[in-house]
Amino acid sequence: MNGFRSSHPAVDFLVTFLQGRVRRARSGELDRGASAVEWVIISAVVVAIVGVVAAILNTALSEGADKVGDCIAGANQSKTC
Repeated sequence: MNGFRSSHPAVDFLVTFLQGRVRRARSGELDRGASAVEWVIISAVVVAIVGVVAAILNTALSEGADKVGDCIAGANQSKTC
């Protein structure tokens, strides 16, 4: 442990843990985390686009259904749809 000797197991664990984290950071292994973040952002954008399209379709279908309902309700009148 680089010449450092502790007297408590918790300190040994902490030193070993931090050394491992430093080695991992230096190895470039953390690039996988950046890639994962990119995929999360891309997924969020796609979900947002799907939500907007779904809302637009829902509005269009509701308006169309209302028009059809008005035509059916007014079928006995001389009004054309």
